Amino acid sequence: MSAPAAPILGVARSLRGKRWRARLADSRAGLSLAQAIEAPEPLGRVLAARGVAEAEAPAYLNPTLRDLLPDPSHLRDMDKAVARLARAVEAGEKIAVFGDYDVDGATSAALLERFFQAAAGQAITLYIPDRLREGYGPNAPALRLLAAQGVRVVVTVDCGITAFDALTAAADAGLDVIVVDHHIGGARLPRAHALVDPNRLDEDSPHRQLAAVGVTFLLVVGLNRRLREAGWYRGRREPALMQWLDLVALGTVCDVVPLTGVNRAFVRQGLRVLARRRNLGLAALGDAAGGLDGPPGVYHLGFILGPRVNAGGRIGEAGLGARLLSTEDAGEAAEIARRLDALNRERRAIEAAVLDAAIAQVESGADAGGRDSPFVMTHDEGWHPGVIGIVASRLKERYGRPAVVVAWEGEVGKASCRSIPGIDIGTAITAARQAGLLVDGGGHAMAGGFTVERARFAALRDALGERLGAGAAARASASSLGLDGALSAEGANVVLLEMLEAAGPYGAGNPEPRFAVAGARLLRADIVGQGHVRCRLAGKSGRQLKGIAFRSADNALGQALLAGAAETFHLACRLRPDRHGGPARIELQIDDAAPADPTPLRREGQGIARALRKREAVDFKAGASLDSGARDPFV
Repeated sequence: MSAPAAPILGVARSLRGKRWRARLADSRAGLSLAQAIEAPEPLGRVLAARGVAEAEAPAYLNPTLRDLLPDPSHLRDMDKAVARLARAVEAGEKIAVFGDYDVDGATSAALLERFFQAAAGQAITLYIPDRLREGYGPNAPALRLLAAQGVRVVVTVDCGITAFDALTAAADAGLDVIVVDHHIGGARLPRAHALVDPNRLDEDSPHRQLAAVGVTFLLVVGLNRRLREAGWYRGRREPALMQWLDLVALGTVCDVVPLTGVNRAFVRQGLRVLARRRNLGLAALGDAAGGLDGPPGVYHLGFILGPRVNAGGRIGEAGLGARLLSTEDAGEAAEIARRLDALNRERRAIEAAVLDAAIAQVESGADAGGRDSPFVMTHDEGWHPGVIGIVASRLKERYGRPAVVVAWEGEVGKASCRSIPGIDIGTAITAARQAGLLVDGGGHAMAGGFTVERARFAALRDALGERLGAGAAARASASSLGLDGALSAEGANVVLLEMLEAAGPYGAGNPEPRFAVAGARLLRADIVGQGHVRCRLAGKSGRQLKGIAFRSADNALGQALLAGAAETFHLACRLRPDRHGGPARIELQIDDAAPADPTPLRREGQGIARALRKREAVDFKAGASLDSGARDPFV
């Protein structure tokens, strides 16, 4: 077994306890790919580190739905679902959509509402369950109510694959239910007219990474095709489906599914649609948030628009998000957007209190998992169920382990779970449900949720520990930080950022490029916003850069920066455009740091300089090597 590669810049344990490792083991592969496709080496290295082969590179840099969109009919039960919905449209039957209350569910529901309105002038009944009163997924009383209102067909989106009792009740009430989901199903499937889910155990689709809104878009493509073939659009205008890719992009990013394959095409094309501001709800939400400066990107979807769409389902009125995304009334859009923005501020305050309590449990060793557990498991009475998913994400990021957060109400707990790459939390939840340890539950590889009775909590903890304990390699990877190379302060420039954006969009499964900026002197630091640390930095040449370390004021990274004026640090960071007036500039999003030791720094810099002299190193401004930066990579 070969010894592990030396850490980048010698950082074996950073301020966040990480070992800095190169994402690309052999830098020659990046240079070779760059030469083959006539691209700058930084881009070649980033592509090679993400497994892109020479033949695949052109299509990867320009992902299109023409090339990547699968035939909807390849999914089990898709044709059956399409046929039933086509009959409902042609006969004018009443259709309802039952959606989850998160962003993936809201975008899926809004997409169907917009399609049925555009294709048939047909308003559908939209039902989003209340998180506190009804919980997740279809429930029998709601479905019976829809049947009593004359609904004949119900489409569940982002839920339903484990709703056995509810769907049996729906069938008994005379409803034809079409399940459109992406969560992991079990060996037994619920009673439904059609079950469209790429993560059914009996499904052989290669597109298991789709979010529910991606599956819903395939349903819309298939249904539109069926209606066209049936002559439905003679005398009617056929809707342009591409106009709704902003919804598909939003749901895909916010559900943190891998941005690979068709998902990258959805997001790339969806961002272009979003920039046109045709969706009144999204435009109003961006205006209310005040954070959509410049061309929209994945960051805006995941951190500005998404949390606000989610806020209604978390702590407010569950259907607000879907209503916002489907409305054609500018006044209604503005009002809902203001309401969601206010709810998001309220959500932040609730989340902060629960997160502080959860961290205190972990730091004191009082969490249910324990210090040596392969996962973090916190729980308490009175925690708001609407924020525990976000808290689980924060704990996962902080401790590099899967995280489970349980909110108790009497003898029943509702939990949200988040995992790390390589450890499938959805399968673990499914196994626990099949073992009789859960009232209900489900999920996918990176996220899930469940309901548990207090009497079974200890047994559940042990079962999850055994199941998740097998992911030692994934946890070891989580204790390291992947980097795409080292830069000088001069090398971190707008030209490099523009090169890298060509390989986007980035997200889960296609990580955003991260670099070590070597030997940056900290000029000043202060706290801004919700515990963020803002910095002013300088390289050896004197070039200054802005930097920000999000949510770091209370951890070792932020505290070292706040106390480190005039100190020199190696920084692990991502490049961001700084559009706050003046010419285009770079801001560093600081993910990690380590104090710089000048002696080994000079020695390593001299070694790299000697190596660079053996080849034609080019400055980044001319399309340079990741190693070269400027003439001296540690300037």
